[in-house]
Amino acid sequence: MGLIASFGKYLLFVGDVFRKPERRSVMYRLVVKEISELGLKSVAFVIFVSLFVGAVVTLQTASNMAGSWMPRYLIGYATRDAVILEFSPTIISLLLAGKIGSNIASGIGTMRVTEQIDALEVMGINPVTYLVRPKIFALMFFNPLLISMSMFVGVFGGLLAGVFSGECTAAEFITGIQYDFIPFKAVYALVKTVLFAFIIASVSSFHGFFTEGGALEVGKSSTKAVVFSSVVIIVSNYLLTQLLLG
Repeated sequence: MGLIASFGKYLLFVGDVFRKPERRSVMYRLVVKEISELGLKSVAFVIFVSLFVGAVVTLQTASNMAGSWMPRYLIGYATRDAVILEFSPTIISLLLAGKIGSNIASGIGTMRVTEQIDALEVMGINPVTYLVRPKIFALMFFNPLLISMSMFVGVFGGLLAGVFSGECTAAEFITGIQYDFIPFKAVYALVKTVLFAFIIASVSSFHGFFTEGGALEVGKSSTKAVVFSSVVIIVSNYLLTQLLLG
């Protein structure tokens, strides 16, 4: 019953986010600020992780193909599909749920326990739209750009690993990247990215907004935000994959 009640409370919370709009000029400045805080500061992290994971995927694929009759260009083909379909949109989103989700939950939770949210309500400002909506808009706008960058860097890391390890040539890897490419796969990945961005921002904000107590509870809210965001992302990934690719 507690889980059902929490889900209903979350739906009401999300509804409140889009019910009372702030002025466009105010919202624009807040969204730009959140893009800088939540998005741009994650670029280096995403590039680093994507580069090495793309390299690992290539080396593992090449190892599994060792001694087989399969052409070497399939290394690039397998790396491309692994990165585009699952690694970049899903695994990177799970990592961002830990990095960005805990940041959002702890920030809003701290404002709650220090009564800053109460002060916003006293001033006649809807704290949900003022604090949460910019985060949702910022992540839904910037995360597809971040994941697109991750796809490119991951495939590039696979290319470097394949060439420097001697498993394939650059021409063979590039041939594999181009082989039987279906553009809808990239569209599918970006659709997942937008949904996952909404989940990270809304679930993390929800746990931070309803924090009660002191600093210890802020830490617990951050942990819950990461756990629940990750679980919802995994379940949504299955449902969306079944819907779009099934």
